[in-house]
Amino acid sequence: MPITSLPISTLDSPDRVILGIDPGTNFLGYGIIRKQGRKVEMLAMGIIDLHKVADIYLKLGRIYERIQGIIDSYLPDELAIEAPFFGKNVQSMLKLGRAQGVAIAAAMSRQIPIYEYAPLKIKQAITGNGQASKEQVAEMMKRMLHLRDEQMLSYLDATDALAAAYCHYLQSGHENRTEGAPRSWKSFVNHNQNRVSAGLTGPQQRLAAALAKTNKKV
Repeated sequence: MPITSLPISTLDSPDRVILGIDPGTNFLGYGIIRKQGRKVEMLAMGIIDLHKVADIYLKLGRIYERIQGIIDSYLPDELAIEAPFFGKNVQSMLKLGRAQGVAIAAAMSRQIPIYEYAPLKIKQAITGNGQASKEQVAEMMKRMLHLRDEQMLSYLDATDALAAAYCHYLQSGHENRTEGAPRSWKSFVNHNQNRVSAGLTGPQQRLAAALAKTNKKV
């Protein structure tokens, strides 16, 4: 599958690694940046190509597995994900929502804090224009991260994901997260033991129980 990246060896002692995701059920884009001091660089970007997979549930399963694999490889500190665009096509919106939900679930399973950004906000942060085209976003990411031509992909889903990660970096403490909310699923479990045990069933309950058991050992 199309991917451009730096060697994993460059991941030694990062100050902050951010995974960006542009959800989709045909092509899901991802981009990973690392901040070290004042320097920000791209670690990887690529797509998860699912356009030949007919079954929607198989698509979602593969998204879940691939996102977990990316997280395990690059160990991001945070996930920045683009919110579904509320357009006229309800079916497309529902498909994007499913892909986004599965990607979020994969990050939750690895206890990664999650931040969501509207497409307009990402475009505004990157280009200064909330109505910018995907091509303009890609060009700005190329300039901001000093990417070479051979590092760029023809899939704009990848550069959109990279833009989501960079948008989160630019927020500098003003992330789109509810004030006072826990920074991760683990944090939520720590502060809401009764609510979690009473309100969840199945895989979520097993995850909560495992986290609670881990906390007791610490």
